[in-house]
Amino acid sequence: MEEQTDGPDDLGPPSDEVPGGFDDPFVGACECDACGTHGEGGFDPPDAVDRVSEISNYLGSVVADRLVAVAAMRREVIAVGPVHASLEIMERSVRLELAATLRITEYSAGELLALAEAVVDRYPAIRGAIARADMTEQHAKILVAGTDSVDPLHRAFILERGMELAKHHPVGQFRRHLARLIESVRETTLAQRHEAALADRRVAVEPGADGMAWLHLYAPAVEIHAIHGRMTAIAKQLKKQPDEARTLDHLRADVACDLLIDGAAEAHPAPVRGIRASVVVTVPALALLGDGEAVPPGCDPASVEGVGPIPLTTARRLCGGSGGWMRVLTHPETGMVLSVGRDRYQPPPELAKLVRWRAERCMAPGCEVPASRCQVDHSIAWQHGGSTALSNLGPLCQGHHTVKHHGGWSIRQLDGGAIEWTSPTGRQYVVQPERRVPVFRPTDAGAG
Repeated sequence: MEEQTDGPDDLGPPSDEVPGGFDDPFVGACECDACGTHGEGGFDPPDAVDRVSEISNYLGSVVADRLVAVAAMRREVIAVGPVHASLEIMERSVRLELAATLRITEYSAGELLALAEAVVDRYPAIRGAIARADMTEQHAKILVAGTDSVDPLHRAFILERGMELAKHHPVGQFRRHLARLIESVRETTLAQRHEAALADRRVAVEPGADGMAWLHLYAPAVEIHAIHGRMTAIAKQLKKQPDEARTLDHLRADVACDLLIDGAAEAHPAPVRGIRASVVVTVPALALLGDGEAVPPGCDPASVEGVGPIPLTTARRLCGGSGGWMRVLTHPETGMVLSVGRDRYQPPPELAKLVRWRAERCMAPGCEVPASRCQVDHSIAWQHGGSTALSNLGPLCQGHHTVKHHGGWSIRQLDGGAIEWTSPTGRQYVVQPERRVPVFRPTDAGAG
């Protein structure tokens, strides 16, 4: 039987001396010369760096234990899921449950599940190394990915040598050493690997601060350098213009935005050439009345769907008439279409816009897919008597729409547009919409 690593139960009761409830192994140490630990012939007491190292070593066993628990959770959740669901849907359901429980993104949950499955079921030696603090969790992720990338005949060799490298090198150096080691045993050519790597090309958005964000494009290196070269060439020409005060970096960023938003796509089929960006900007009506940069007292800031608050001057410009922007003024207008009851299944465009505007994002736990890219879902299915009404509609991305219907989850819409998700294990997670819709009630005819 495999030897068990000491866990939290062996540490004794929590102490207030160290943040996080850990016992401080150094508190109460003798400070006299009689014990032989100080003064001449002794040694200095551990300092702050030693304390950090000691706690970090202990955390290795906790990380290993968490990976074991995550792998067990995966098996348990799949076991209680619907028997008719495919493994792909059940895996998505597990990611959703883990993300909701840990309050992380599904991408991070997927990485954690993949690592847990690898070190528990396929490479238990890595789990032991994590528990002994011979490698960090980041080392383990790199080693698992590298070992999986080689032919099965070479995996034992890569695993053994990789564990030794991880024990002696920080993450950056370890990544380089492991890459060279893997390259020495690979049998496929660079061209073959590049062809396989093309399947991973993608675009991702990373939120920044102060109304900014990063756009990540993972694509072939030749194309990336060509893109950067074109942006630089255009930026240098613009830099020659009189009174141009922007830096080359500023110009490159502005050129990229202009090309991606308004640029042509002659190389693509005719149906996609006319596609332009469509973005929802929400501006308090009172904020448009002034001409300053500050939001008037009592007004919410202007915001863009999927982005968040934006400067008022930018909001005024966007509300000036660009056809690609849906303008929503947060002044109560009694002409809102809130329901068409059971008269039709498909919500009218005005109602669908309102549903997406209220939520701003997919209404699944932790999902960040903008509502504009989501399907409008009936919380109570149409075939089960659900109405096409604001109180029964919410945006769900394709993946979570599938999980809802086939992954053993159920949802219930609460007052104000919040959605309560119940997982296959019976746990409940409530997702709040980004905005509230004003409620209009008929005025009493006899009042006043």
